[in-house]
Amino acid sequence: MYSIEAYLGCCGTGGDVSAYSGSLQALAHDYRGDWAAAHDLLQEDTSADANWVHAYLHRKEGDLFNAEYWYRRASKPVSTQSLSGEWNAIVRSLLGLPTL
Repeated sequence: MYSIEAYLGCCGTGGDVSAYSGSLQALAHDYRGDWAAAHDLLQEDTSADANWVHAYLHRKEGDLFNAEYWYRRASKPVSTQSLSGEWNAIVRSLLGLPTL
């Protein structure tokens, strides 16, 4: 299990996130403002975690129809949280930490 502080430290510009899962790497790219890189990382990953991050990314993009598809694939309800709240909830879940 990783700490949220260690992960956020790696999310900074140029931080190395290679020790983390592809889903967490994608969220780091999103944190840095690189939506396309985040999305590209998820293209070949069919895991539930990747589907959840994929849903979040399409919701952030404003493509709610596509986001709903990915939430279904992830077996997650469509989020009604703020985007930052959802980002934090996904990160905490993927790190194995309790949600706030």
